[in-house]
Amino acid sequence: MFSSIKWKFIVVYFLLVFIAMVIVGIFIIGKLETQQIANITNTMEQRIEAIIRSSSYLSEEDWTMVQSDIQETVNNWRTSSNEVLYVIYGDDIPVILASTSKQSHKIIGQNALSYKLDPTLILRAYDGENASGIVKEANENLLENHVVYPVFTEVGKVKGVIYMVADLENVYITVNESKKILTSATLMALLITVFLGYLIASSITEPIRDVTRKAEEMATGNFNQFVEIRSDDEIGQLANMFNHLTLKLKDTIQEMDLERSKLDTIFSYMAEGVIAVGTNGQLIHANLIAVEVLGLKREYIYSKDFSHNQSFPLEMINVEDVDYDDESTLEGEETVEIDNQVYKVKYAPFKNENNDIGGLIIVFQDITKEHKLDNMRKEFVANVSHELKTPITTIKSYTETLMEGGIDKKVSNNFLSVIDNECDRMTRLVRDLLQLSNLDYKKTLWKKEEVSLEKLIKDILLKLELVFKEKEQELIMDIQEDLPDIVVDKDGIEQVILNIVSNSIKYTNNRSKIAVSLGQEEEYLYIKVQDNGAGIPKEDQKRIFERFYRVEKGRSRDLGGTGLGLSIARQIVEAHKGDISLKSTPGEGTIVEVRLPLQVSVIQT
Repeated sequence: MFSSIKWKFIVVYFLLVFIAMVIVGIFIIGKLETQQIANITNTMEQRIEAIIRSSSYLSEEDWTMVQSDIQETVNNWRTSSNEVLYVIYGDDIPVILASTSKQSHKIIGQNALSYKLDPTLILRAYDGENASGIVKEANENLLENHVVYPVFTEVGKVKGVIYMVADLENVYITVNESKKILTSATLMALLITVFLGYLIASSITEPIRDVTRKAEEMATGNFNQFVEIRSDDEIGQLANMFNHLTLKLKDTIQEMDLERSKLDTIFSYMAEGVIAVGTNGQLIHANLIAVEVLGLKREYIYSKDFSHNQSFPLEMINVEDVDYDDESTLEGEETVEIDNQVYKVKYAPFKNENNDIGGLIIVFQDITKEHKLDNMRKEFVANVSHELKTPITTIKSYTETLMEGGIDKKVSNNFLSVIDNECDRMTRLVRDLLQLSNLDYKKTLWKKEEVSLEKLIKDILLKLELVFKEKEQELIMDIQEDLPDIVVDKDGIEQVILNIVSNSIKYTNNRSKIAVSLGQEEEYLYIKVQDNGAGIPKEDQKRIFERFYRVEKGRSRDLGGTGLGLSIARQIVEAHKGDISLKSTPGEGTIVEVRLPLQVSVIQT
């Protein structure tokens, strides 16, 4: 309870008033007691002086001779009920000569020094001094005021003493009553003090508690907190500044949240994978792309224990020994392959709030397509070079032989026939390359017209009839009836179908079956060519439409292929907004399907 500033304030206020009242009470009571005793002493002195001046018997040399007269004089003197007067006489042994005491007949003649009177005051009086003092009555707790006056002879010698005793009971009754009054006043003042202190402390602590409660709410994230301003004093200024701080803090938090949201959005949806690695090798953060690249569990991204559950092997990016004291060694660029994907990895250090290196930022840029294109480009150049090298070498060697002469006409004609075939082979290669180039750069001029695919397929198969007969292959046709015509480039689609059927004939054994189907499926016309040949291995099916790609390169080249037919076919079909696909099972056969939309709008180039 006393940890509260309210109760501390009340206790301090209480103690302050209590101490003040105690000090004032002690001062007042002491002053009252002193003043009362002084007044009584003054009255007693005046009365003693009056007795000495007015009594002629006290001027006698021998008081024993006028003892009765002196006793009568003091009896007739008007003294209060609490005062007792003694007349003491004698040089060697001072005795009580007269007294106003009720027991005067018993004490007259007694030695004054051995009676309950103060012998010190008597001796001082005999020395010629006026003396007074407070004496505690024997066997009682009562205090008495004793006043002593000497009576002198004409020659200045002390011949006797007037001793007056006054009871102080009334004085201490008055003092005790005053103490009770002051105690009651002090208690009342303390009660009022506690009440007023509580009100004053509450007026101070309640606004502070209000500010504290609002601050606690703000600590939980609720920034819609405002304090009521109840005054213009320091407490009111504190409340006003708290409200101002709340508004500024709310605006600042909103700006920070907006910036953080922007950064999180950029970070999460950027094309590159980004991770942050601490100096201990633990992952601090990773965006979605990086999670997919590294094969992390997504739930770890937003987990509090994310950095303690995943570590990043720096050797993956060819960084093994990291020296965080040498910042220049913490920047670099590597090319790595992860799960058949190629990434360009850049890394650089980041610093914490103390400007110390806190770890590495690593960026994964997927360059798989670029890498594949580069490889395809290299393969393309190598394949073209290889395809041209063989016929050029053949032509050159045969030409050199003919130039040397001495060859009969028959051999010469055979050589010229070989040279002609190799020239045709190079012509086909160059023609296919030019066609691919035109397709790539969209320079092909398509001649759109309504075409009956049924008639087109029958014409193509009629052209290949002799080839079927040579290989004793069985042709099976399955063509739906009443198929609509389609607007396409006739020569382009004919080249596609001819290439597909020719491939089936070339790569299917003698006396095999080849089925050609034509039909409609929703908004598409499909052309399907199926054979029961050796099929294509699964790993080669993904690349079958790449340029110069052959499953069996030596056999394909012997059969006169350039490895560009299917690549050209796919380009032509895609230009017609269609699709070409291949399915093959090794040992069972291959199915090639072309799908063309009925509403074809051929891409004009």
